[in-house]
Amino acid sequence: MLPETIRTVLSFVVVLGVLVFVHEMGHYLAARISGIYIEAFSIGFGKPLVKWRDRRGCEWRLCWLPLGGYVKMYGMERPGDNPGADQPVNTGSPPVQPPRPGMAFFEKSVGSRAFVVAAGPLANALLAIVLFAALFMTAGRQIPLPVVGEVLPQSAAAEAGLQHDDRIVAIDGMQVSRFEDIQHSVVGHPNQRLVLSVERGGKEITIPVTPHAKVADGLTIGVLGIGAGAVTVERMAPGQAIVQGVAQTWTETGNILSGVWQMMTGQRSAKELGGPLAIARISGQVAQLGIPSLISLMALLSINLGLINLFPIPILDGGHLVFFLIEAIRGRPMSPHAQEYGLKAGFLLLATLFIFVTWNDLARMGLFHWFSHLIG
Repeated sequence: MLPETIRTVLSFVVVLGVLVFVHEMGHYLAARISGIYIEAFSIGFGKPLVKWRDRRGCEWRLCWLPLGGYVKMYGMERPGDNPGADQPVNTGSPPVQPPRPGMAFFEKSVGSRAFVVAAGPLANALLAIVLFAALFMTAGRQIPLPVVGEVLPQSAAAEAGLQHDDRIVAIDGMQVSRFEDIQHSVVGHPNQRLVLSVERGGKEITIPVTPHAKVADGLTIGVLGIGAGAVTVERMAPGQAIVQGVAQTWTETGNILSGVWQMMTGQRSAKELGGPLAIARISGQVAQLGIPSLISLMALLSINLGLINLFPIPILDGGHLVFFLIEAIRGRPMSPHAQEYGLKAGFLLLATLFIFVTWNDLARMGLFHWFSHLIG
């Protein structure tokens, strides 16, 4: 068994490394498809630990600081956008030149450039779908059975006499095989009498019940007031697993965006935000639970990474997409100075956010509490 610190570091490097590789590979493949010359593909920042150049001239790098990555494409800046960049720099190597004209990023259409930028977040979404589908095919998915695990006091179920471990087999003659079938049958019948066929103690009995009415999101729905009991594990066929992988990714995307909105509107505390330290700590803890749990975490983090990069903040993919949208509307790019100010503001915002989430991480780890005791 690995020591906790080593397990945490290894889990963090593997999880983040895979997510960053897939994200940057999305950019890389889209650039290749669009005919853009790629100078470098890097996982991590700083001095390369390992590097090699392929036959197309792209230098592949594995760097020592595994907190991100990048794909360096030829012609990311138009000539004249950055006057200092036009001056030759003596690096001891000949200047990079694509094998033929027309392979610069800035020479491509707005649509092609937007495709390259959006491909990174799209790759993260596809990774989440693949990971969820793989889990559904191998580890399976827990399916709650139509067995009563809990009866809420003063609920319609309690009034009707439903008991713990009752198995509901039919509602008004319609067979049910999962707990969600009960919910679907009841939700549309508030204050309407239903007849349940229930297995109890080896015998099947009939129990009439009238679901209570409850208003949710402006709609009146029927509620029994029971909780699920037993569950079964269902392994899915490849086709079904992919469909469920898409559905799960869509659901988690909605949950994440809902959480962001709740923080923006003050319904949830921004102290819940976590950064690299939180990801490392959670990765180490989840790794103890086994490979399926770690894969599930990777899928969730992949969705997070893709969504964060789509936020309309200059320096992120979403910010570049906003620039391209403005260019498409105006018929010409934004001025170099406007883009420069936007990128600087975006960098400042991200730096502030990084400091904030790191502060949250350290506070959750108890560092400040320990330090206050130390100096007190």
